[in-house]
Amino acid sequence: MRTVLNVIWLVLCGFWMSLGYLLAGIICCVLIITIPFGLASFRIANYALWPFGRTIEPRREAGAASVIGNVIWIIFAGWWLAIGHVVTGFLLCITIIGIPLGVANFKMIPISLVPLGSRIVPTQ
Repeated sequence: MRTVLNVIWLVLCGFWMSLGYLLAGIICCVLIITIPFGLASFRIANYALWPFGRTIEPRREAGAASVIGNVIWIIFAGWWLAIGHVVTGFLLCITIIGIPLGVANFKMIPISLVPLGSRIVPTQ
């Protein structure tokens, strides 16, 4: 079932959301100081491409630097990506088939806002 949902996700919104994260990652990697944001964006792009079967969990070893980085991320890139997830989630929830995909979009909002200090792991 995960594979079917991932294929539908990829066709309807995963490819476009992943491109958004890739664009944010490329922009962040242009400057040396923002490379950690670019790497986080690339991780999320991979997750946005194929989300079913994976989940997000906080990293316990993340410290104050990740909090400061998340604030900077929210200001410059996070809210744009979160708005994309909200809009796409509402559009997918219009149809019955799209409801699981819309819910998956809503589950991606927290990591799109605060990507530092969390990791993407496979579910059991």
